[in-house]
Amino acid sequence: MDKRKKLIKDYSYLLWYVKEDAKEKINDDILVEMILTNGDWQAFQRLVDLLGMKKVSEIFFKQISRSRNNYRKQTRHFFTLYFNRHDS
Repeated sequence: MDKRKKLIKDYSYLLWYVKEDAKEKINDDILVEMILTNGDWQAFQRLVDLLGMKKVSEIFFKQISRSRNNYRKQTRHFFTLYFNRHDS
């Protein structure tokens, strides 16, 4: 099983709204949002290992630039600071 499938399988409860057979087909945007909004630190580290800090950061900033997004204020603030410091 590849890293992506294993990550999705291990945290599939975060995708409660997605049908089981569709979970492995989610795109990177959904995966990043899923982990950053409701995952734990280990999930975040595995996500960065899978996609790379640069890509996770780019997806996050693209998502929060929209007028409507699913990130809580504290989550947006934390990851904005984190990515600005670690993805330079």
